[in-house]
Amino acid sequence: MLDALLYGLAASSALVIGAAIGTRYTPSRHVTSILLAFASGALISALAFELFEEAFELGGAARAGLGLLAGAAVFVAVDTWLDRRVVGESGPEEREVVKEGARGGVGWALLAAVTLDGVPENLALGVSLVEGASLSLLVAIFFSNLPEALVGAVAMRTGGLAAKKVMGTWIACAAVLAAMVVFGESVAEGLDASVLAVALGFAGGAVLASLADTLMPEAYEHGRPWNAFATAAGFFLSFMLAA
Repeated sequence: MLDALLYGLAASSALVIGAAIGTRYTPSRHVTSILLAFASGALISALAFELFEEAFELGGAARAGLGLLAGAAVFVAVDTWLDRRVVGESGPEEREVVKEGARGGVGWALLAAVTLDGVPENLALGVSLVEGASLSLLVAIFFSNLPEALVGAVAMRTGGLAAKKVMGTWIACAAVLAAMVVFGESVAEGLDASVLAVALGFAGGAVLASLADTLMPEAYEHGRPWNAFATAAGFFLSFMLAA
């Protein structure tokens, strides 16, 4: 449990660091999108060469694949529900503005989106600790949390929230996500190999869905042309850490 706690704190510390920067500075969206592209590449590598590979070795294609698709389906269902809650009450002319807030950084909607992305990532990290520490996944999560919290803190600050309240909000979010790592390890610890394979696949599917839905579209839209290079760099770093 100590390892899970340390890994959880390390991964979630990026939220606090990002919020601290965001309460003082306003970096360009281009820069934060490049960071998201780097995180996307790192997560893809960690998922392919650690998380899902381990699920495949433990349970075979059927169990690992079932878990992967189930994890993606659950993420899509929850994410769609969140979108409808945030966007559904807006009129046609306001819909795109409000949706951008849910994805890109206006107030509590962004915090909800960050938490939704962070829960499967941190659960996956906790589950992976059962089969051995995943440094590459930890690094990937760290670099995905940092720009998201930075953008969120900037949005909250410009929206009129005091810096102390912004920091308190993101610290609380970091504590919840750190707890998810401990929870993921404690749940997976008692599972046999076949069930653990499904759990690892499920966590991987949820993270992969969050990549396709949130991180990569944001990186593509605002990070060009350096987003492609940053994605490759993140992939390479994560691969070397996993090797």
